[in-house]
Amino acid sequence: MTKQIYFCILAVLAFVLIGQVAFIPMTLSGLWGAIWLILVWRYSKQKLAPFPRLILVFFSLLSLGLIYLNYQTLLGVEAGVAFLSACLFAKSLETKNTRDLLIVFNFALFVSASLLLHSQAFWMAVIVFSAFVMCLMGLYRIQTGLFNQHQLSSNQLKNDVKQILKLVGIATPFFIILFIFFPRLPPLWAIPIHKDRAITGISDRMSPGDIAQLSQSSALAFRVVADMRQLPNRQELYWRALVLDEYDGTTWTSSFYNQQIKNVDSTSYRVAYQYLAADEQANWIMGLEYSIPQERYLQLYQDDSIRPSKLIKRNQPIQMFWLGRTSAPSILLSPRKIEFNTRFDEDRDQKAQQLAHQLFEQSQKQPEKYIQTVLNWYRTNNFVYTLTPGTLSGDRIDQFLFSSRKGFCEHYASSFVMLMRYAGIPARVVTGYQGGQFALDRESWEVRQLDAHAWSEVYLHGQWKRIDPTAMIAPQRIDGGMQNYLAEDQQVWGDTQAQTWRLQQFKFLKNMRVWSDYLSYQWQSKVVGYDAETQKNWLSKLGFNSSYSYVVILIMGIAGILAVYVGFYWWRQTRQQALYQRIVMQFQKQLPKHLHKKPAETFQVWMLRLSNLSGDQQLFQQVIVLYQKIVFLEQDSQQNIQEFKKLLKVCAIEIKQSQNNL
Repeated sequence: MTKQIYFCILAVLAFVLIGQVAFIPMTLSGLWGAIWLILVWRYSKQKLAPFPRLILVFFSLLSLGLIYLNYQTLLGVEAGVAFLSACLFAKSLETKNTRDLLIVFNFALFVSASLLLHSQAFWMAVIVFSAFVMCLMGLYRIQTGLFNQHQLSSNQLKNDVKQILKLVGIATPFFIILFIFFPRLPPLWAIPIHKDRAITGISDRMSPGDIAQLSQSSALAFRVVADMRQLPNRQELYWRALVLDEYDGTTWTSSFYNQQIKNVDSTSYRVAYQYLAADEQANWIMGLEYSIPQERYLQLYQDDSIRPSKLIKRNQPIQMFWLGRTSAPSILLSPRKIEFNTRFDEDRDQKAQQLAHQLFEQSQKQPEKYIQTVLNWYRTNNFVYTLTPGTLSGDRIDQFLFSSRKGFCEHYASSFVMLMRYAGIPARVVTGYQGGQFALDRESWEVRQLDAHAWSEVYLHGQWKRIDPTAMIAPQRIDGGMQNYLAEDQQVWGDTQAQTWRLQQFKFLKNMRVWSDYLSYQWQSKVVGYDAETQKNWLSKLGFNSSYSYVVILIMGIAGILAVYVGFYWWRQTRQQALYQRIVMQFQKQLPKHLHKKPAETFQVWMLRLSNLSGDQQLFQQVIVLYQKIVFLEQDSQQNIQEFKKLLKVCAIEIKQSQNNL
């Protein structure tokens, strides 16, 4: 094996490894990364011989063992792709002849394509395409014999890439035609995912500081495609994840009461919108409050959370209906549920309990007045909204309300719910996202991880009423959105010396993510999301409503591309000929076939043969002399060219007349 082929193998293995880093265990990525670095070192030392068989066996067994320990199987998507990758690395280590090289590159094409089982995002498509190009370069070098050279020059690499991209470019129009017009089939199978896998930023439990840490990330959480004028304004955009109603003094969790399926009458006013999660392995749907799913595999539960009945990868928008704020029905809580939503530990947070009793008495024990009294108490006691609230221990509610008074949305929601419960008012915490902003094209609405939020719900007059205590402490966060609030108010980052740098870093990452997410959205919606229904709707706008019309336009499209290629080839061949050559070709077309120039004839011999058919041989001698001036003396002036063309025209007339006289 030569250095040129070795370089292609290294590049292919690097792309395969990069495509799986985010999906395989660190032990596997570390092992493969170490092997790749050893291969790079051997490449730099020009040690291109295959590895000893003992090392190859050890690497294979170690890789298979790690795969089985992490996945408990060698089958399935994750384990299967990892197994194929391990086989590719092992085969690369033992490659020593042309047959092995052909196997490696062809097998690498299959392994690269299998990376799309992990993700069909734009960045993954770029990685797979890059690996595809490197495989073709390796096969190209094998077939052309360029790998026999001992030096890998930059010009050679550039020429190889140019040649491969040229071949890919020729094939691309056919791929586009087939992609657009070939009948789309529904998916024959779905990719399952593990139930214990972390899917989204919002978790099924909440401890102080969880959402504050999440809100420092500008990663996209989900996207909504809708006419935003029909949805509530930014202040009322609460994207609901799930309810947390059990508190152990540290962590909020969701109770079994929330796991029951809920039936809703959807015949009332409703607005359709589309929901597209950034993570295609979504555990639940962040629907707008009072939304119901249209997809059959999604279920609406008692806490108004929306979750899939089966966990599958999905990279297409989910159809949703928003029922409107006024559609909330009255709910009669059973005594058991009322007791559950007012439960608290009487031996914990004594000062907070005393405060609740005092404020409840001041409000004449009226729940509505009590809620406003508590909110006013937050506003008038110098509470601070910050991403760095510090750690709490022991009686956390007491420490937050009377000591630190620094917190994020989960601190305010948690303490507010407990103050309600201390007064005997049913209350619970809700997690999700709040706000968002328009995408670059202003045709979709982006909600990012930094929009993660927690708020409270209080049971009043037969309904769960949303109360957001954060709006009393940081109203700008609700009115303008978390993204603008983090950029404008530096104090929310905390009183550290690195505050300015963190803000600049946030702005930089935010801008990068905005463009990256917009590009990924276009890729997902225009390419990955191009299914049978989208194809049918798009082609119907062009007047094609039957399968026969699809076939006709597909055949016509392919024929049209072939015609363009043939025409371009003919035009290029014509353009490569000099003007005098084209004049000679036009002259030859006017002659009978037996008088055409023979392959072995020079122009002079040909003219002398034609002169024998004419009585004016001097005319042909003038043509020969002028031809020699143009070709050999490079006297190809416009005057000589025109004279040459004129003489050949006269010669054609002379030959035609002589043929008629025979």
